[in-house]
Amino acid sequence: MWRLILLALGQSALMVACQLLQKIALNRAGDFAWNWGWFCRFFANFYMIGSGLCFAATAFCWLYMLKRYPFSMVYPMLSLAYVMGMLAAVVFFHEQIPLTRWIGIALIMAGCVLIAK
Repeated sequence: MWRLILLALGQSALMVACQLLQKIALNRAGDFAWNWGWFCRFFANFYMIGSGLCFAATAFCWLYMLKRYPFSMVYPMLSLAYVMGMLAAVVFFHEQIPLTRWIGIALIMAGCVLIAK
């Protein structure tokens, strides 16, 4: 059980890192425009390249989990990324999170523990 939870936490952390890097890359690319210049700035950005590497690592971790554990246990563990994503929003983007969302996060975490048992 704990091995699955640790793997799911690692995979979720990689997924959130991927999305954080994408947001930073978008912010650095400037205002969106349907032209080659914008797309070159976006895809050649160090943060977008890092996002791609995180995405690849996330995919391999996911495949490993799928191979070793039942799908009915592994798939719900993806919801741990919601927990980490919300924590990342607070830490990196200084977002204010209302109490109802914190309660939702606690329920997600409890569900993951119940599924892993």
